[in-house]
Amino acid sequence: MHPPDPDLAAAELKAMQDSIYREKILRARRQTTEERLADVFELSNHQFGMMLGGAMHRIGTSDEDKGWAEVGRWMSRLDRVREHRWYVTEKIAS
Repeated sequence: MHPPDPDLAAAELKAMQDSIYREKILRARRQTTEERLADVFELSNHQFGMMLGGAMHRIGTSDEDKGWAEVGRWMSRLDRVREHRWYVTEKIAS
């Protein structure tokens, strides 16, 4: 029995990833505006849930109110960074 060819396995994985990506793009193009908006809210809700779980884990609590307070603290910190322009979204010209 021959060992699997890692190059062939990598190529097959890449082809599968490309196929999945292509299908996601085609599905998104078929969506109505309402369906796209619903997806945005679903993703946002999921992300906020992940943030809550991470905050609760970081501060060592099972109290959601304390978790949301920590998420609020994180969001305030991000707002301060943005307000002070401590980051840029465009490349600075040399």
